[in-house]
Amino acid sequence: MQTPDEALAIAASNGDREAFAALISRHYDRVFALSFRLTGRRAEAEDLTQDICCALPAKLASYRQEARFTTWLYRVTVNAAHDRRRRAATQARAADGWGDWEINRRAGIAEAAEAQDWLTTTMARLSPELRDTVALTLGEELNQKEAAEILGVSEGTVAWRMSEVKKRLRDFARAEGML
Repeated sequence: MQTPDEALAIAASNGDREAFAALISRHYDRVFALSFRLTGRRAEAEDLTQDICCALPAKLASYRQEARFTTWLYRVTVNAAHDRRRRAATQARAADGWGDWEINRRAGIAEAAEAQDWLTTTMARLSPELRDTVALTLGEELNQKEAAEILGVSEGTVAWRMSEVKKRLRDFARAEGML
């Protein structure tokens, strides 16, 4: 004579591994079938069934024999499927926001790279004296006095060169339709 599910559930909730194994053996296919009907996809049903089986030892503590074990197990399965759907919906909503953020981030990177490429190309069109001045003041972040010492010119010359660089860059940008 076979031990009733309810008796196995009580024993399993008290730590009886053989009782738990017997319950899983009897009802695994049933849980999988319901999971498949609830999810509509085999892989997701397999994952859901495994999740239920892993959580079942802890959940058995809440089994009160008010209903048949199979009724209770169906309820556990339906609740697990609902929880999975809610988590998936939450993740999808979060991913939607991240998708927009990622698109904007990549567009910003592309725009910055394009601007950097333009600046590099345009800087090559400047005279060596102007490029040297820009390299020291902007690239190396030296002040006008330090740049003047290195270049062997006055601070006023460095200031004039930087003003000239800005003017020429504006002219180049205007000529290329960027301004």
